[in-house]
Amino acid sequence: MGAKTGGARLEERWREILAVHARTLGEIDRALHPYGLVASDFEVLDLLAAATPRDGEQCRVQNLVGRVHLSQSALSRLIARLEKDGLVERSMCLEDRRGVYVGLTRKGRELHSEVLPLQRAVLARTLDA
Repeated sequence: MGAKTGGARLEERWREILAVHARTLGEIDRALHPYGLVASDFEVLDLLAAATPRDGEQCRVQNLVGRVHLSQSALSRLIARLEKDGLVERSMCLEDRRGVYVGLTRKGRELHSEVLPLQRAVLARTLDA
């Protein structure tokens, strides 16, 4: 009987985590929609902003896989869209031709700076509650 009760508590906690996650993503999507972004777009911009402190420095796409909760193909499509919008740029790794680097453009860095407070405010509202 104790195992059943413990399992029910774990299941309830898991569902609460999923609910907070879904609510938070929804709020981030709504906050960023006027800027043409969704939560996963912001996540990539935010990781790139943290990884590339100066213009010209870039991050290997492979380093983003697993840090954003997208498949490699979905991440590639997202990066292609961000590149088309002028927010990131891709380049080949000279040492490893299979490697692809991605970095923020000036436009991407400016947009990230503009929407960062909006995303952080959503996190504060939904996670500090």
